[in-house]
Amino acid sequence: MATILRDWSYRYQWLYDGVSRLAALTVGGEARFRQLALDGIPIAPETKVLDLCCGSGQTTQVLVKRSQAVTGLDASPRSLQRAKQNVPEATYVEGWAEAMPFTEPQFDLVHTSVALHEMKPDQLRQILQEVYRVLKPGGSFICIDFHQPTNPILIPGLYLFLVLFETETAWQLLKTDLVNLLQEIGFQEIQRTLHAGGSLQVIHAQKE
Repeated sequence: MATILRDWSYRYQWLYDGVSRLAALTVGGEARFRQLALDGIPIAPETKVLDLCCGSGQTTQVLVKRSQAVTGLDASPRSLQRAKQNVPEATYVEGWAEAMPFTEPQFDLVHTSVALHEMKPDQLRQILQEVYRVLKPGGSFICIDFHQPTNPILIPGLYLFLVLFETETAWQLLKTDLVNLLQEIGFQEIQRTLHAGGSLQVIHAQKE
């Protein structure tokens, strides 16, 4: 059950940004966190990129430096308004991740950052199926999100963060094998790397 801190963090941008910066210290700061999932990924200027659940554009601003064809999708009009102000170089679409308003496969890369833990298990599967649908053959999916820590020292800190700022869905993600789920949906060449003592996972997967 979420606390009032969660509500405040979504209502007040300064609090959300402060929480994000604090959490990112485990990987070397926010700038490093926003780049983490993109390390080693070739993105040409013409690469069509979807920043899924883009929020206020925190990672969108990194993507537009590498691609001239970035689309940000989010269900929150308030977040999209902020994203347009923060990163006007991208195109923005309002829509639900589990029912994306794209009629055909059109993206070379779909990226999402710490959004999957907000989804219930049935939503999560539906979203990943949608990601597969909108990707072109040979396209890639990249995500970064919570993971059960492998370093026991980090368990109390992560659990406290989840208690204060997250809901039951975040705890459910810790128990979810995303690699296996992606395989079931049809993704190939799935790679997972762990960071911050295992408390963060970066997954790269490809549509055949």
